[in-house]
Amino acid sequence: MSSQSSQSQPIKLLQITDTHLFEAHDGSLLSVNTGESFKSVVNAVLDSGYDYEAILATGDISQDHSAASYQRFADGIVPLEKTCYWLPGNHDYKPNMGSVFEEQAQLDNQIQQVEHVLLGNNWQIVLLDSQVVGVPHGRLSDQQLALLDDKLAQYPERHTLVLLHHHPILVGSAWLDQHTLKDSDALWDVIAKHSNVKAILCGHVHQDMVKDHNGVLVMATLQPVFSSNPIPTISHWITSLRVGEKSI
Repeated sequence: MSSQSSQSQPIKLLQITDTHLFEAHDGSLLSVNTGESFKSVVNAVLDSGYDYEAILATGDISQDHSAASYQRFADGIVPLEKTCYWLPGNHDYKPNMGSVFEEQAQLDNQIQQVEHVLLGNNWQIVLLDSQVVGVPHGRLSDQQLALLDDKLAQYPERHTLVLLHHHPILVGSAWLDQHTLKDSDALWDVIAKHSNVKAILCGHVHQDMVKDHNGVLVMATLQPVFSSNPIPTISHWITSLRVGEKSI
């Protein structure tokens, strides 16, 4: 799939991750109403006036696996108008997630279930599924690693942003680092074969993170449920991709 953008302008992407929505409107996680938190994020983006190319939903959209929780997410991003690319996290139930989003795609095409996106003339996104059903940690299958390898080889001239739910490096939290991407060396081995991966964007860690690992920027964004500030600043959400540099 391709997305057009001016070659001379940076490409701005909005990440919304780990919304942990429930079917019930009063559903809460750690005493935070996740539906209200999600609504606050959407409203803050609208109020900010920031422009961006697309929305990246990097997993754990639902907390209770219900089809209604995914419908709430789909309905909630309608005011943002831009295309949303999604991938599953460890809390997601892919049958319900897929059926709701595919139905929405037939209606307004806002939500896209894809593995690869071309952005403008210089960038591509590769979306990887790191879910291991029934456990909180992640792992990339041989198929997912082959997908990444193939796209990096197919478009060697394009800078690449890799998306996945689980963090492929340690973040320094004993709790979170139990549930990291297992066998992450396999991911880094694929990346090392090529020179065009500039950044990795993940969810899962519920905190703001920007780290350089082997010359690749690894980023995650704050999630309001685990934040003392229920509405993070907009800088946590907007990732800017500019030719020849990696910036936020």
